[in-house]
Amino acid sequence: MAVHGNTKVIYVALFAKIAIAVTKFIASVLTGSSAMFAEAVHSVVDTGNQLLLLFGVRQAQRPANRMHPFGHGKDLYFYAFLVAILIFGAGAGFAAYEGIEKLLHPRRVSGSYINYAVILIALVYEVWAWRMAYRTLRAAAEGRSLVETIRRSKDPTLFTLLLEDSAALTGLVLAFFGIAMSHITGHSAWDAAASLAVAAVLAATAVALAIETKGLLVGEAANPRLVNRVRLAVAADRAVVDVGDVLTMHLGPNEVLTVVSADFDNSLTAKEVEGAVHRLKSRIEDMYPDIAQLYIETRALKPGSGTR
Repeated sequence: MAVHGNTKVIYVALFAKIAIAVTKFIASVLTGSSAMFAEAVHSVVDTGNQLLLLFGVRQAQRPANRMHPFGHGKDLYFYAFLVAILIFGAGAGFAAYEGIEKLLHPRRVSGSYINYAVILIALVYEVWAWRMAYRTLRAAAEGRSLVETIRRSKDPTLFTLLLEDSAALTGLVLAFFGIAMSHITGHSAWDAAASLAVAAVLAATAVALAIETKGLLVGEAANPRLVNRVRLAVAADRAVVDVGDVLTMHLGPNEVLTVVSADFDNSLTAKEVEGAVHRLKSRIEDMYPDIAQLYIETRALKPGSGTR
């Protein structure tokens, strides 16, 4: 089964980030604002992130081969982890450097109204992209809170874009405040402080993304409800006496490796057990398309166990 990230949301974010980055760089050159420059770098990093995610989605869709018998689904998780590193290293690093440089070598911020206009335009773009990511993530919430949905999501394209866009909106508010205070007071330290605050927001976002994607990269179990449904489906078969472990791991957003340990009726022949295993695999894979690989192993009955 192919792995599909939410490419529509990625493309929306990509085009928005490119437009925002261009306007921010122009404004930073014209006004000398370090906060605006930090925001411009932030947008460039975000653009790179969208490209990385798109590449990850494409790589994850490659078919299985001898070297990768379970497919390449985890490629998406790897590139999502690279996004977290890029946000921390490039985004937070450049913003922090620019803020410190501005504190050590103060430069007057001019043309503040240009910055205000650019921030307003950027806010429109960012709100548009954020709403798209938010609605897509909420559609997968299944009644859970947003935080719980992010924690349980197996599609990094969704929560990465939402966290990125949330950081972008926060950064714009901080940049507006820093530029406005520099304009009002005449002290460029406010502009530098805003740049440092943007760096802190990006660093926190990067850490959150690294934690979430690291869990996916190492291997996370499927939704407990899916595990329970598989257990019930196996237990309901007439040939099964008891169900032991139901082990699952996500190989991609829509690919689950599942291993079930089951006790079969001792009165069954080997051929009948084989038929029961085939019947169970067909039924479960039809019911739950996300189960890409299903293995059912037999185990010996415990002493004293009866038959059904």
